[in-house]
Amino acid sequence: MENRPIYNEEHRIFRAAVKKFCAREIEPNSEAWDDLGQLPDTFWPRAGDQGLLCPQVAEEYGGVGGDFYYNAIVAEEFAYTGASGLVGVSVHSDICCGYIANYGSVAQKETWLPRMVSGQTVAAIAMTEPGTGSDLQAIRTTAIADGDDYLINGTKTFISNGQCADLIIVVAKTDPAEKARGISLFLVEAGRDGFSRGRNLKKIGLKGQDTSELFFDDVRVPATNLLGGLGEGFIQLMQELPQERLSLAVGAAAAAQRAFDITLDYVRQRKAFGKPIADFQNSRFKLAEMKTQLAVGWAFVDQCIVRHAAGELGVDGAAMAKLWLSEMQGRVTDECLQLHGGYGFMSEYLIGRLYTDARVQRIYGGTSEIMKELISRAL
Repeated sequence: MENRPIYNEEHRIFRAAVKKFCAREIEPNSEAWDDLGQLPDTFWPRAGDQGLLCPQVAEEYGGVGGDFYYNAIVAEEFAYTGASGLVGVSVHSDICCGYIANYGSVAQKETWLPRMVSGQTVAAIAMTEPGTGSDLQAIRTTAIADGDDYLINGTKTFISNGQCADLIIVVAKTDPAEKARGISLFLVEAGRDGFSRGRNLKKIGLKGQDTSELFFDDVRVPATNLLGGLGEGFIQLMQELPQERLSLAVGAAAAAQRAFDITLDYVRQRKAFGKPIADFQNSRFKLAEMKTQLAVGWAFVDQCIVRHAAGELGVDGAAMAKLWLSEMQGRVTDECLQLHGGYGFMSEYLIGRLYTDARVQRIYGGTSEIMKELISRAL
């Protein structure tokens, strides 16, 4: 996973530091985080101290000024740990950070980027609403001008980092009569009057990742909290979604690789009918198929990382990456669980958690069906 030609020596040094952090801070604690239902508050500044949050941020805003390869390395190593709560780091670094860095005013960047890099501020983005799913043009949350302010009203759901976020990027209608052209983005601080969080939603997987309903009841924000131009929110979302989907594809490849690696070790040690499971032809053939799928997946991911770093990965390319890699992750993880037999169905075995966590990959960030629709539009 690590010795791939797209990465240079600086990237490899950074990866070594990420791996040490994973071994020290993540792997011993991931099951406790599942019980907690979210990452502990102490995690974020520790990750920030090591330069693992928003590594693409310029030095003038407190970052290290890295390229997307650094984000990809963090995504790979974090996903490989199998710790479900780390999805929120990608939301914070790979998604939310880009909106502020690319569309924020100088004041917004100076205020929020250093805090996000250090882990002092945790970010979330509130797109999805009850009943809208992937149809962003159908959102009902509104942000109506009131003097020099905007009043935000609405409900969001399935929001990653919802319980712990200090700053939420809210997708809202500033012109309810319009569809795409009526959407704008706002920065909403969690301490504002009228903002409240619902319960930490119970899920079949990603148990260590907090996922919440968020409520906005006449939340007043100044016009300076508008992110980018009025009515430009939908365009901003379309420009940033390719990176989100590529990050999900990168994580899918790494999580599938972890499932394969632990399964290979398991079948070599576990015996049935007097010999290791790995010695049966069915096991060897299944492993050969999975190894091939992983090799193809990594080659495609690497191609997409290179294209994205060069600014050349379009909507359809990112959609293909998200579609193929998330579907591959599901196939590989399912086969790996099967090779574990009954033990694979036990939650204390990592393969069981990797299996349940993998299922949402084909849903969030745009379902597989939506990815096919996006790809087909480019034909």
